[in-house]
Amino acid sequence: MIELQGVTKRFGSFAAVRQVSLHVSRGEIFGLLGANGAGKTTLIRMMCGILKPTEGTGTILGWDMIRDQQTIKENIGYMSQKFSLYPDLTVEENLRFYAHVYGVRQPVAERVESLLREFELTGVRKTRVSELSGGVRQRVAFASAIVHEPPLLFLDEPTSGVDPLTRRAFWEMLYQMADRGTTIVVTTHYMDEAERCDRMAWMNRGRIVAEGSLAELRRRFAPRVGNRKATLEEMFVYAMEEGEDHDGQDVG
Repeated sequence: MIELQGVTKRFGSFAAVRQVSLHVSRGEIFGLLGANGAGKTTLIRMMCGILKPTEGTGTILGWDMIRDQQTIKENIGYMSQKFSLYPDLTVEENLRFYAHVYGVRQPVAERVESLLREFELTGVRKTRVSELSGGVRQRVAFASAIVHEPPLLFLDEPTSGVDPLTRRAFWEMLYQMADRGTTIVVTTHYMDEAERCDRMAWMNRGRIVAEGSLAELRRRFAPRVGNRKATLEEMFVYAMEEGEDHDGQDVG
């Protein structure tokens, strides 16, 4: 679903992403972890066809991430850090708008009704988005991102600022989508969410400094931390500090 080789993005003399190589398989939930400014959002925006890499090559769903940007954008779902909803439109109007933008083939009314039920939004269908709570807006944004049933979904800190119950419900929906074959790439600052991912990559200063499943990362980093039962947070902090010492080079 995703294949990257040596992808770099520079803004002037600043390298926001440096020499990233990545493989993500179908139906996988893949997490990107890193501090603010680590390069996660820039990397996702390149994979979504919004930004062109300065260097490197890659394919998204089999399409070239440089030549086929428009095609990639039409075939993936993307939920950004800032909800890309129209606040003056109602919940139903936002869903209908995105259904038309993405060229939903089945009857739009049918697809919108299905999403309203699935995301428990029928009671607020006529409510303007500006009047909704943060958790409900998040559900609307998520529904809008998958209105066209994309095979690949990018979520950039999708649960930031929402309550624990909403986060749990959100992840239950992600599991269901992954079980149906949807590939999901998600950035998060929450360690409990990262532990839910099939695999994850840790980013520091634009580079991936470690990658693997939680079990694989524990085998590599727990002995270095000095605790075979080290938490993900302890291992992540260790890797970030090592990454700083090695100028962002892979510490694994």
